[in-house]
Amino acid sequence: MSSKDAGAPAPRPGGRPRDPAIEEAILKATRARLATDGYARLTIGDVVADAGVTRPTLYRRWANKRELVVDALDYGLRKQREAYPPMDLERMTPLEAFTEAVRRLDPRYHNERAMALHGNFMGEAEREPELFTQLREHGNEPRCAELTRTLRHLQDVGAVRADADLDAVVTLCFGSYFGDYLRAGRSTPADLADRVVAVLWPTLRAHERPEA
Repeated sequence: MSSKDAGAPAPRPGGRPRDPAIEEAILKATRARLATDGYARLTIGDVVADAGVTRPTLYRRWANKRELVVDALDYGLRKQREAYPPMDLERMTPLEAFTEAVRRLDPRYHNERAMALHGNFMGEAEREPELFTQLREHGNEPRCAELTRTLRHLQDVGAVRADADLDAVVTLCFGSYFGDYLRAGRSTPADLADRVVAVLWPTLRAHERPEA
């Protein structure tokens, strides 16, 4: 094999270029089925029917259900991130930055079925522990990491106490969305992030700094 051949990309199965619109339709259908049916009852047949594609079309892209579900989780997180306006921490007050980072934790920010999806994955955690790990690693941890980075930045600039337990803060903030949903069963209140921050900020703010 020549060096030129070795460096050439491998042809896709079937020699057909991928259509992003088809992939998106499949991923959307997968996420919808995960929310309504859960992983155990989700079938490739239902997904292709909902997406309006064929089984060969799906299998050219994903070898099995698990790989499809992992990509569907990644897709949801990516779409949520694309829906956010960029955060410019240098132009925001510490309180504004903290509040916006908490607002972005909301699993329902881009997907109103997110709580049902999480519930189904949690219900199957004992049967499918690896899949539940994927949900945490691909769906939850990247979302929580942004709040952690924001809080560390605020520590670096002296706005947040150096001894603050950031991990506990992130857990409390993330959990507030699940607690609200379990108590009220409704869409996220517009002021939920503001209320959570109003409770936590006085305990986090560095006392030598005037309140933002």
